Amino acid sequence: MTSPVKKIVIVGGGSAGWMTAAALSNALQTNCQITLIESEDIGTVGVGEATIPPIKLFNETLGLDESEFIRRTQGSFKLGIQFVDWAEKGRSYFHPFGSYGRPFDLVHVHHYWQQANARGEARALDEYSMAWAAASRGRFAPPSPDPRNVLSTYDYAYHFDAGLYAAYLREYAQKRGVIHVEGKVSHVALNPETGFVGAVHLSNGQVFDGDLFIDCSGFRALLIGEALKVGYEDWTHWLPCDRALAVPCDNAPSSRVALGQNFTPYTRATARAGGWQWRIPLQHRTGNGYVYSSAHITDDDAADTLMNNLDGAALAEPRLLRFKTGRRKTFWEKNVVAIGLSSGFMEPLESTSLHLIQAGIAKLLAFFPDGGFDPLVTAEYNRIAVNECERIRDFLILHYHLNRRDEALWRDCAAMQIPDSLHTKIEHFRRFGRLIQRDAELFGPTSWLAVHVGQLNIPQNPDPLIHHRRVDGGDWLGKLSAAMSAAAVRLPSHRDYVDTRVRVAPVAV
Repeated sequence: MTSPVKKIVIVGGGSAGWMTAAALSNALQTNCQITLIESEDIGTVGVGEATIPPIKLFNETLGLDESEFIRRTQGSFKLGIQFVDWAEKGRSYFHPFGSYGRPFDLVHVHHYWQQANARGEARALDEYSMAWAAASRGRFAPPSPDPRNVLSTYDYAYHFDAGLYAAYLREYAQKRGVIHVEGKVSHVALNPETGFVGAVHLSNGQVFDGDLFIDCSGFRALLIGEALKVGYEDWTHWLPCDRALAVPCDNAPSSRVALGQNFTPYTRATARAGGWQWRIPLQHRTGNGYVYSSAHITDDDAADTLMNNLDGAALAEPRLLRFKTGRRKTFWEKNVVAIGLSSGFMEPLESTSLHLIQAGIAKLLAFFPDGGFDPLVTAEYNRIAVNECERIRDFLILHYHLNRRDEALWRDCAAMQIPDSLHTKIEHFRRFGRLIQRDAELFGPTSWLAVHVGQLNIPQNPDPLIHHRRVDGGDWLGKLSAAMSAAAVRLPSHRDYVDTRVRVAPVAV
């Protein structure tokens, strides 16, 4: 019988390090020392400000109060993502959190929409989403718990300042005994017999040994990459954007943006010639960035595009980030688990960066090791992690591949060879409107439906089963859209909800 893990060393802070420290300190209540080492000399990426609904579960597991969390992180609420000019210029669509209506027949709602759309009798698919009904009007309140109410058919996530979130979780973790060490790792000592990491040495001479090491060192991948030599699988042939410029701007009302319209309860992603631009509204500022392919646009032109498309005055100079989309070949190697950017990078198109941190932590707790580090455990962790990343990869490629734009980047993406797993899903939807799900996937049928239709992959044929049903889908769709519109206008504005429920108190001068 092997001994339990008694010492955990987390290398790196930021969102990945402190989310991991908070979760482990909450789960491991006795007999385990947790140390987090970070250096102020090494900056964090810190642009992950938009999230997806599972973040609520992470916060709830820690016992965080939502109102306090929003106040502490200058946060706002998110009902989905609006995609502007992605399929073609002048066309927008919404990826909602929640569903399109409620199931009312054996055949899924979207097949009835498809049937009505073919007859020219349907409105845009967005109009049958409660999330968009609220978001498009700048409205927000939590969903109704009553499943009979149309206000129960949406979900939500958050926008927040990732740096403030890390600081909030640092406070949480330290209250639960996590030891915080300031210092820069200068050397990683490996056990000569097992190849396991035995200790990390800091430049100030301190040495920290451990049983389990968590690599949260970002793109450098100090433990998993540099020390253990685990390779990297490059996906830039499918996801060609390799740089981002990030800049905050003022979110105060201006002549360009009417009161309340700049505090939207959704993220916006606008396609540009060389990539796409994000817009994320927080209480104290708006986060902006241009994710682009350096093979298709210069840094200077990208910066000009970004700065010329802000809602308010820039609050800083644009910050350049370089990255390579892909994943580590193994996420757990020997006694090191890579969490965050050290494990790989998915560009922020669908706000998955913080979720992948959360998912890595969840898998670690589900397969928490003993001191023997049984290969059976690590193999299953890696199998699940690889599958999860590849399913997210395919969903991101879908946005790029299904486009009709006429710039070089977009023509290249439309013509590229895609993974067989994605090709199969596209063809099933194109031929019969069927949404194929394999294994456990982060993005469910609603998400895939939104992007297929939004990117103009309209089914050629309806589900054959619909010809054998007697339901008047067109009449039901009309009533659904009307009910959603009526419900949305009764909700408070996003601004009012935040101001009355969770607003950050003004700082005294």
